[in-house]
Amino acid sequence: MAIIPIMRCRNLRASVAFYTGILDFERVDDGDDPEECSVIPLRRDGDEVLLSADDGVFETVLVVTTDEIDELCRRFRERGLRTPGDPNAPKLVHEGPIVQTWGTREFYVEDPDGNTLRFTQ
Repeated sequence: MAIIPIMRCRNLRASVAFYTGILDFERVDDGDDPEECSVIPLRRDGDEVLLSADDGVFETVLVVTTDEIDELCRRFRERGLRTPGDPNAPKLVHEGPIVQTWGTREFYVEDPDGNTLRFTQ
């Protein structure tokens, strides 16, 4: 059984660019223009998420597990992910990577629609 989260988006084109251009997700459909779609499936490390113009709710949280948390955060920053050290930056990386009190090392990313992705190791 697969469980596939739906992330609601106000602008599918911007969201697809963010998820694929910065966060290492891949489109798994035929690549139609996002303005002609209502749902776009993405995959990362074998797991799938749907970006939707119609379904889901804004400000959803999605946990993404990884074995390379520090490298991943560094790579995302190189691709343009803004971090708290920049006073002009939007609040995209909430924390991290830091070791949480519950033992995982994490950083949080906010997508263009206010959904949070918690990258955890």
